[in-house]
Amino acid sequence: MDNNSTGFIFDLDGVIVDTAKYHYLAWRKLANELGFEFTHEQNELFKGVSRKRCLEILLNIGGVTATQQQFDTWMVEKNIDYLAYIENMDASEILPDVPKVLEYLKQKKIPIALGSASKNAQPILEKVNLLPYFDTIVDGNNVTKAKPDPEVFLIAADQLGVKPNNCIVFEDAVAGIEAANAAGMISIGIGDAEILNQAKYNFNDFTEIELSFLDTLISQ
Repeated sequence: MDNNSTGFIFDLDGVIVDTAKYHYLAWRKLANELGFEFTHEQNELFKGVSRKRCLEILLNIGGVTATQQQFDTWMVEKNIDYLAYIENMDASEILPDVPKVLEYLKQKKIPIALGSASKNAQPILEKVNLLPYFDTIVDGNNVTKAKPDPEVFLIAADQLGVKPNNCIVFEDAVAGIEAANAAGMISIGIGDAEILNQAKYNFNDFTEIELSFLDTLISQ
């Protein structure tokens, strides 16, 4: 691979597909079983956060204490519920114009990676028929440090054979933007620009991204 080639790295949840709603339903189900409510507002605290940390926050919200065994059981239970929710995902769940961007990059033979905290990234990409676009997948099964640590993106760059400073990252979470910046990569925030204010570029979604903008990223 040419040392000066450009690589593109995409987060999964909230960037390619909106699986956040299924995470929310699974966490809310667990909260209700433990005897308290879990709101959409509280769910914002979970963006870009590992499952273990999410459960710690949830138990704190509910004022629930747990033994290690209970904690581990609830982590597994939440994931089983989540997997049941995503079982019926299909291509209709892909966020607008994501395939347009992936197709354009593929045509130009640009290396593409997924960099996600999700441990279910591969099955989700299979369900929505996007797996063939990705040259490598780095997810929660491959990393030991959660974002904002840059580990996930640095591994992705290494697997693509592209230098970190030649990588462009699409992210919807503050922790993800911080991770991309820490890796020395170009960060593109997908979502609220006020929240993702550390990103180099911001778009509400992929419908706002022109192919000419991708060209400028590829050639810089």
